[in-house]
Amino acid sequence: MNKKNRRTSLFRYWTTRYLLTLCVGLLVVGVTSSYWIQHSETTKRLDIMKLMAAEIAERVVDVNGQLRMAPFLFRILDSRQKSLHLDYKPILLVVDAKKKPLLDGPGPFSGELRQLLPALLEENQDAKKITLSRGEQVLFVKHTIQVNQQVAGWVLLFTADKDVMRSSTQFQLLFIMLLSLGLLGWLVIYLLTKKLSQPIKDVAVAANQIVTGNYEIHLDKERPEQEIYELNHSFKEMADRLRQLEMMRTELLAGVTHELKTPVTSISGLIQAVKDDIVSGEEAKEFLDICSKETSRLQKMVEDLLDFNSFAVGDIRIRKEQQNMNELIVEISHQWHIAMEREDLTVEIGKPDHDVMALTDPLRVQQILYNLLNNAAQAIPAAGRIVLRLSETEDEIRIEVQDNGCGIPSEEQSLIFERYYRGEEKKQMLRGLGLGLSFSRMIAQALGGYLSLKESSQAGSTFLLVLRK
Repeated sequence: MNKKNRRTSLFRYWTTRYLLTLCVGLLVVGVTSSYWIQHSETTKRLDIMKLMAAEIAERVVDVNGQLRMAPFLFRILDSRQKSLHLDYKPILLVVDAKKKPLLDGPGPFSGELRQLLPALLEENQDAKKITLSRGEQVLFVKHTIQVNQQVAGWVLLFTADKDVMRSSTQFQLLFIMLLSLGLLGWLVIYLLTKKLSQPIKDVAVAANQIVTGNYEIHLDKERPEQEIYELNHSFKEMADRLRQLEMMRTELLAGVTHELKTPVTSISGLIQAVKDDIVSGEEAKEFLDICSKETSRLQKMVEDLLDFNSFAVGDIRIRKEQQNMNELIVEISHQWHIAMEREDLTVEIGKPDHDVMALTDPLRVQQILYNLLNNAAQAIPAAGRIVLRLSETEDEIRIEVQDNGCGIPSEEQSLIFERYYRGEEKKQMLRGLGLGLSFSRMIAQALGGYLSLKESSQAGSTFLLVLRK
């Protein structure tokens, strides 16, 4: 498998990306926090150095107003370092009014600072960060020594800026915090991704089972997560639906084979009997009449299949026109009753006194009603009654087809509109493909309405056709 087509697991894919996102986020937080801590520590150190410089400036002036240098000045620095728990010690310079150093504390860059002394004394800022020639940055604080309102000199304190990063415990705490957050975030990501990927993995395994023809899948339908619950529930329903369709497909193949084989065998046998002069005269004519009827039935089944397939792929031709529905259902019922040739059936029509007009395709309405009337007649083995009722509301036209036949078993009522479905009794009594009601519903939907089973019991069934005005 080449690298382009290589697949990785959902768990590994998202864990890796979550971890990278976490690392980038922590890096941004760490860098931002570092700059903030450094700025805060620098400001804090400059403030402390200002206080120390002010204290030294007061101590170097004796009672006579003279500058007095003594070792105790360094002890001031040591004392403040201990009392404030400082882990650095500033470099001290005391300069007189003539800009000559009076006290010069030792330090790694004190020589260069003496060279910069004139420029530093001219600075307007009393606290700032300066850069030495070697590129090293130094924090600088200056405080004026005043005697009798006159400038008697300056106290200058210096400390290396790199010591801020080295000495601050906040950076250590930041590092520990970021490391802890990284480990905790990775653990949370690992556990959550594993938990979320598992049900998807289960569905993928179930899908592979369906591919192999095994529809008996087992998924946890009682998941607390709404989306996972809906996924498992929908997938289980899909599997059940596919199993049902597979069973219906198998039954269809068996049914079509049987329905086509039976008349073909009958026709072949009857024609062979006539051809071989086994029968002659009126009997031969009767055999040919039977062949003609069987041929018509075969042609009707093939036409049903072709029409249904055309509707299934969306090739539906609808030609709507203004139609008087009162006249249409009378004409359809009359034509059907004549062609039915059953004297034991009566067809009653209930319709409003006023004309009910609709923009619809009369031929398609006739197809639907013919199917419903045929089913009603099949449900009435002996003398019976079929009622067509026409009514209207503000937005709809409603046509009911009611019979007083044997009704539809309750366990079959939810399946009667399925493709190729035929009830158990119908399979034994009548030949057919089980497309009538499914085909009729598709036509009704194409007309902008719907077809449904309103009610059914042992006293009969009522189907409802609704058309939009």
